[in-house]
Amino acid sequence: MANNNKKSLHVKTGDRVIVIAGKDKGKDPSNVKSVDVKSGRVTVEGRNMVTKAQKAQPMAGIQGGLIKLEASMDSSNVMVVCPACNKPTRIKHEVINGKKVRVCKKCGEQLDA
Repeated sequence: MANNNKKSLHVKTGDRVIVIAGKDKGKDPSNVKSVDVKSGRVTVEGRNMVTKAQKAQPMAGIQGGLIKLEASMDSSNVMVVCPACNKPTRIKHEVINGKKVRVCKKCGEQLDA
């Protein structure tokens, strides 16, 4: 028997979030670039920057050196910023018209359009 339970996180790709823990705590809100539901990790634009050594690949035209890129972080380290009240908020799930939507805990506005 296959387990068809869908896992979900409180954040989705494209959400505006603020980092609440780690080296980028408290910086301006940024957008979520990608979400890995299985591991519970998110990648946020311009946050959790790491330096990686890139080996040169002359056949592919890739130059070697040190490159900076965004590393993933645990989803518990980010908090969604509500577009209506413009404040970091927790998320409440409600069923409206037979569809499960995310709702702001502070102002009650729907986050999913």
